[in-house]
Amino acid sequence: MRSPLCYALAVLVALMSLPTGMSAETHYKPHISLGVRGGVTFSEMAFSPNVKQSFLMGSAGAVTFRYSEEKIFGVIAEFGWSQRGWEENFEGAPISYSRQLTYLKLPLLTHIYFGSRRFKCFVNLGPEFSMMIGEKIRSDFDYRNPFDNPDFPSRNRQVEQMWTDIHNKFDYGITAGIGFEFYVQPRHSITLECRYYYGLGNIFPASKADTFGASRPTDIEATIGYNFRIK
Repeated sequence: MRSPLCYALAVLVALMSLPTGMSAETHYKPHISLGVRGGVTFSEMAFSPNVKQSFLMGSAGAVTFRYSEEKIFGVIAEFGWSQRGWEENFEGAPISYSRQLTYLKLPLLTHIYFGSRRFKCFVNLGPEFSMMIGEKIRSDFDYRNPFDNPDFPSRNRQVEQMWTDIHNKFDYGITAGIGFEFYVQPRHSITLECRYYYGLGNIFPASKADTFGASRPTDIEATIGYNFRIK
């Protein structure tokens, strides 16, 4: 028969090995990925007073850096561009006007994901900082004297936004996205994502003496991307 001392030693060894096993189970290996993404934007402006407008289509793209744990959480930093702005809605009148603003942007996002090894759903959320580097106005009438055009729809319409110079080229806001990621191979993946951006800065002066109390850019962005895991 085995002595009680042998049984006591066996229990002691088992208890000493338990924390090691638990530590191994709760340790997650980090993954680092580099990638690119590109797609289209549909943008408009949050004006006050209100301006009748339609979505303006543009382009967007970025290089991405992602650090993620094996479980469900990670962070993303990007550097890219986005075309925002608006298109005037003239309610069927045979005239057109659009103003496209091109920004360089830096989103810093929390990345939450779940799913299998081959297919994951994810949510991205965080602040975004951007700087306008160019603008383009397209119009088939004299937008500085719109009421001289007999086709202009109404004399009660807000028009100062068409010719007012951009006062603030720096913008900041909140962006949120939802998407899917498919792993072609363990280190190669394809993403599809839709994001919404709401700017908190005004492009026009916004004091009590100015025309606009708010002139904030917003956009919806749909992109496809490729990621390569380097670690």
